[in-house]
Amino acid sequence: MAMLALGLGGCSEPPKPLEINNALTQEEKAAARLTPKVMWKMSRIGSAEVSPDGTKVLYTVTNYSMNENRGVTQICVLNLADNSSTTLTDTQSNNTAARWSADGNRIWMLSNRSGSMQVWSMAADGGDLRQLTDVDGGVEDYGISPDEAHLHYIKAVHVKDIRSADVHKDMPHSKARIYDDLMARHWDYWDEGEYRHIFVAPIVEGKAGEACDITGKEAAWDTPLAPYFDGGEIAWSPDGAQLAYTCKPLTGAEYAVSTDSDVYIHVLQSGVTLNICKPTDTTRTTFNGKVVGKLPFVGYDKYPVWSPNGTRIAFRSQERPGNEADKERLFVYDIPTGEMRYLTADFDYHANNVVWTDDNTLYFIAPIEATHQICRITLDEGKVQVLTQGDHDITSFSIGGGRCVATLQKISMATELFEVNLQDGSLTQISNVNKEVYDNIAMGEVQKRWVRTTDGKQMLVWVILPPDFDPAKKYPTLLYCQGGPQSVVSQFWSYRWNFQLMAAQGYVVVAPNRRGLPSFGQEWLDQISGDYSGQNIRDYLSAIDDVAKEPWCDHDRLGCVGASYGGYSVFYLAGHHQKRFKAFIAHCGIFNFESMYGETEELFFVNNDYGGSYWETTNKTAMRSYANSPHKSVNEWDTPILIFTGEYDFRIPYTQSLQAFTAARLRGIPARLVEFENEAHQVFKPQNSLVWNREFFGWLDKYLK
Repeated sequence: MAMLALGLGGCSEPPKPLEINNALTQEEKAAARLTPKVMWKMSRIGSAEVSPDGTKVLYTVTNYSMNENRGVTQICVLNLADNSSTTLTDTQSNNTAARWSADGNRIWMLSNRSGSMQVWSMAADGGDLRQLTDVDGGVEDYGISPDEAHLHYIKAVHVKDIRSADVHKDMPHSKARIYDDLMARHWDYWDEGEYRHIFVAPIVEGKAGEACDITGKEAAWDTPLAPYFDGGEIAWSPDGAQLAYTCKPLTGAEYAVSTDSDVYIHVLQSGVTLNICKPTDTTRTTFNGKVVGKLPFVGYDKYPVWSPNGTRIAFRSQERPGNEADKERLFVYDIPTGEMRYLTADFDYHANNVVWTDDNTLYFIAPIEATHQICRITLDEGKVQVLTQGDHDITSFSIGGGRCVATLQKISMATELFEVNLQDGSLTQISNVNKEVYDNIAMGEVQKRWVRTTDGKQMLVWVILPPDFDPAKKYPTLLYCQGGPQSVVSQFWSYRWNFQLMAAQGYVVVAPNRRGLPSFGQEWLDQISGDYSGQNIRDYLSAIDDVAKEPWCDHDRLGCVGASYGGYSVFYLAGHHQKRFKAFIAHCGIFNFESMYGETEELFFVNNDYGGSYWETTNKTAMRSYANSPHKSVNEWDTPILIFTGEYDFRIPYTQSLQAFTAARLRGIPARLVEFENEAHQVFKPQNSLVWNREFFGWLDKYLK
């Protein structure tokens, strides 16, 4: 999904070398201020993997050319002996998904150097390039078996005739899509009868042999799951004889309302496939050695990870169907006995990015109090130990040769590589790809603030100050409303909603971890479902009112900004802010709950978060949700509002933004609509991003400065 969104996927012919110039100008150095242009000069570290012997780290870096409006991803290797780095690929092709061979002598990767994304390999020094696959249309991800005898790859397969030219073959120029059931579209694309399938092929003399579609040629569903198609949902067994993967084999309306994905094991030799998440009559679930009964796996079950000896599979499981924000529980399936072990029943946080180090020990990442930390658990003890500490987000990690390297970011720092001491959790920075930026551009102070909510709880709020902050002055202040709605306001660095970028333009930023966000326990997270207009809205106001008491906060110049659920929050607060704010900005927000229900695609989301459909007139939760739709309070709107949307946003369709813009203008409220014809729910393209930022800060400057 990231490759598609960033424009890094395959093409009909190799692109020309991309000129990259990340150097700061003298004017930028003199200003010492983070600007959108400076931010787009920053290098972006992607995936990272430690070599099998623990001496090197393989990672990717993406850089962008604003003039050419595109980026390029290169593969680099860092020597852990001296932290020196070498770039192995040039800027003529995109090279991604870099992985070490079993002996560490070669590197597997995806590359479009032959015209489309294919699987390649190269020597550890970047030489001896070899192309493994030559798949028509290219592949989207891949994996090499540990014995290097097979590979799997992901490819779109035409399964159903939906395009009118396919249905009516005598009308080849017709441009229609014909549906008999849901889902007609997903995230940013229309369903045209093509679905991602897993193919397995032998590797013969350095080339991929004839491939087998193990998903099933007639399967009208995606594996890995739409809309992200994450290759991490597929894993080879240590002996290379089996492949575990995630799948939701449903179609139509049943698919649209369900999160019931399962983990499957495919045996190469026999072709037999086993669903491990549909227990038999003899299957029992245990916690800390005690049988706790059969447990149906009816929510999302994802990301299988094999133990080193191949007898167990760890995976992440959500208990409640239809709730994509339910606790991500860590389970281990024992293959010989069929026993399921629930490892994190006493741990009130998600378990993500699971890694085995031996047959008894697992590491994973958990969101804890608006940070992301590495945790450890052993099958023997069954108790989670939080290994790392500090105000940071660890986004991924890799372990090899007894050493651990993580990708880590902060509100004031884009992703860098850190070595993690697995004994005491201490962190050592080993990369600095944006040194010139940090040496010349000042970052604002990030304050950690605990605010009392209206129901007597304590809420963590990040407050980001301008880099030249003077407590004797008064500053315009922005309330940031998070999307999701169940995504944590953590120590993230974003290239779309960047707190330091906002602060650098002279604004104080207030970013609350309101009700409905992870990392504060499941009760805090669950509260928002069915109560969009309730406690979390009061949490927002508690945060901004608390900061507005500071002498340096100009309470006459407050703004409110947000995207997705944050955009809904802006639309709702526009009718319920009691004159607090002087400017609003909503990006791809929900405006009209009834039309949203009929326009969106993943209906399990609105069923869970609204409480049901708008025609369920006896459903009190649903009726309360629809009664508090933002469009119902448009008569109370009185504040200038800027609205962003993307034409390919099918999650919260652009028509929601059009309705809000129409209402604002007919009410006589100053409003502006910025509609991107080639973006979806987020803005990814470099020049679109600069336009977005110019409009964003232009609006704030006009009404708050």
